[in-house]
Parts: sequence; structure tokens; C-alpha cells
Amino acid sequence: MKFIDTAKIKVCSGKGGNGIVAWRREKYEAFGGPAGGDGGKGGDVCLEADRNLGTLLDFKYQSIFKAEDGSKGGPKNKTGKAGNDLIIKVPCGTVVRDSGTKEIIADLVVDKQRVLIAHGGRGGRGNTHFKTSSRQAPHFCEPGEPVIERELELELKLIAEVGIIGLPNAGKSTLISVISSAKPKIADYPFTTLIPNLGVVKKPDGGGIVVADIPGLIKGASQGSGLGHDFMRHIERTKLLIHVIDSASANSFEPLEAYEIIQNELKEYNKILLKRKQFIVLNKVDLLAPEQRKKIEKEFKKNKLNPILISAATKENINILLKIIFSELSKLPKEIYEIQSFYDPIATDHKLDEYFVYKEKKKFYIEGKKVEGLVSVTNLKDYQSVAHLMKVFKSMGIFSELEKKGAKEGDSIYISGIQFEYSPETMIIS
Repeated sequence: MKFIDTAKIKVCSGKGGNGIVAWRREKYEAFGGPAGGDGGKGGDVCLEADRNLGTLLDFKYQSIFKAEDGSKGGPKNKTGKAGNDLIIKVPCGTVVRDSGTKEIIADLVVDKQRVLIAHGGRGGRGNTHFKTSSRQAPHFCEPGEPVIERELELELKLIAEVGIIGLPNAGKSTLISVISSAKPKIADYPFTTLIPNLGVVKKPDGGGIVVADIPGLIKGASQGSGLGHDFMRHIERTKLLIHVIDSASANSFEPLEAYEIIQNELKEYNKILLKRKQFIVLNKVDLLAPEQRKKIEKEFKKNKLNPILISAATKENINILLKIIFSELSKLPKEIYEIQSFYDPIATDHKLDEYFVYKEKKKFYIEGKKVEGLVSVTNLKDYQSVAHLMKVFKSMGIFSELEKKGAKEGDSIYISGIQFEYSPETMIIS
């Protein structure tokens, strides 16, 4: 399966159902009162972490998601059916951002963790709600609230307790294949590993830890060179790092130089990573003479570094490395990353009332989902209904906005293709 760790999607909540205008029709009651039911609520859109998913591959084939709309109200004060919520499953470790602002909405790291992305629209009220002592037969109702549309960026950061880092051909893939059941592609040329490999290492007590082989780190990786720019994000989730270095210098870098290159890339990408517990592992020591081993080990200790000498190919000192890893993990807190939901969907509800007034060739146009919805459910042939519509427009500030734009009495105003004639107090259908 191809590994996909970034994706862009568009989500739409469900539209609220419209209220309706209806009247009681009872036997022996010639003039029944209003009985229009409310519209049903539109469905919400949520994202939920699912541990059974490993990549964002599904979003390559589907990128637009919409919740179900609410149904319109019914006669006899019947409320319309609410739209079903839409739950979008993503892998654990997914960071969700707003495409426009780049603001982090949520960081989903635990199975079943859920965040509400877009509220479903509230259902509109039927004409029953507008009956008063002076208005016994209201001929108008409310539209349901419009949908909320959001464009999101998804970024998957693998959740592994141990991350194996190092330059290409250092033996990272061989090491993960030896200590776990992972079966990565292994060869003697750069960038054999094109996607992160995950493996589970069994502990003596019967449990297991997840280890990730992070590919593509070279000089300049933090600025986008090689494959490192794509995969350095996956290091952020790990509790500790195993820095594998080719002690035989098969990749043309001296061991100490190789160490410094990777350390610099970690610093350039995110300084916090330098504070992560890190073990230096000198691999391929089976290719060195005893005096070469001592020389390299001495060089590292001279720089206050204590490397672990291993050979992944011959499994030399692998058990020692695992004991050190298990011991260190037992000292660390269970979770080192924060579980956060940064987004409050209530804060975006004001956008439902947004509208735009603009002038074009001596004509004024008003656009906005709520404005257009109000017009759509208004009986424009009924004076009482139009009067109520104008009252709502005034409360929304539409008349003030038209005045600011220079509208004068008699000017043409267009809403949803319907022409009105403007006056400071009302708008008359032309």
C-alpha cells in the first residue's frame, strides 16, 4: 500500500431544514390557527481517530465530504427529521489545519478521539412561532441555517515510541528487520527506504513497543533536500531516538561527521528534538578491525558521547541495545505529546449571518446564504410576509449597509435574482 501522509479535503455540514407555513384543519373548526412545524437540524461533521488506519490514502480518492441536510417541517407542528452526522475516520497521529489560516484545529493521537469540525445548520421555525395577539395568522416562516464549508489540511505524524534515524545506508532498515517483524526493502544504494517502516518489538514481559525507521535524512533535509522534508515530521511523535551511524564509512562520511550532520538537521527542523532522549549506535562494527573499533569509540567519548557498538547483520550486541531501550522507556512518561483540540466550532457561527453588498452598473446586489434563504421561504405576494422580511433585514444591518454604499430611493436591489426597489424604510418588489 502506498504511504500517504498529507491530504487536503473539503467538508460541508448539513443545511438546516426550512420551517413551513401551515394551518390547522380540524373538523368543525373553520378557522384553525398556524400549525407550521420547524425544520430539522442539519448533520454535524466530525473527525475521529482510528487506530486501524495507517495512512491518508483514502483521501486521495475522496476529498469532498458532506453531512446530511435536515428535512423541512411538516403540518400539525411536526418537526422535520434531523440530518445524520458525518464521522470521517483518520489515522491516529493526524494533525488537522485550516487550509486558509493554517491554524491547527486538532491533533488526533488517541483511538476514538473526536473533534467537531462543522456544526449542522439549525432548523428554521415554522409560522406557529410568529403568532402574536395582534398577528393571529402569520404567513411567513424561517429558513434553515445554511451549511458551513471548510477546507482542511491533514498531516499524519506516525506515533512510534522509538524512532530510528541516520544517514542513508547506515543500516536502519536492517536493524528494524532484526529487532521486529518488519520486512523493509534493503539494498546497498541510497534511499532504499522511500516510506517510513513501522515494526513492533516484543518486550520480555510480553508487551511490545512500536519502532519507526525514518527514511531520507541527508544534509539539508530540514530545508527540503532529499526525502527528509517529507518525513522529518514523523520524528516529533517519538519518545526516544536511536541514531544509527555507519562505522565503516560506506556512505563516504566519517562516523563523527555523520553524527553532526543529523544533529544539525534536527536542530534546523525543530530544536525541541535535540532535547529528546537519543542513543548513538555505531553499526557495521563487524567490518572493522579491533583497533579501528577502539579508535572510533575513543573519538566519540572524547566529544562526551557514549556510543553503543552493534552489528545489525550479525546481531552483535542487539540484546544489549534492546535492554537499554526497554529500560529507558520504562522511565519515561506514558505520553510525551499533548492531546489537544484547539478549535471551538461555536466561534465560527457568526459567519452564517455574513452577507455582501456591492454595486455594479448603478444596481445593488446582496449576496449571503442567510439572506438568500430568507427570501426563498418568504411569500413575496403576501404583504405581511414581506414586512417581516424587511424587519429581519433591518436587524441584520442591511439597510445601513446599502446607505453606506450610496443607495438612494428608487434604486434597484437584487437578491437571488429578484428585483426590489429601495427606500430608506423598506424594499418593494418590482
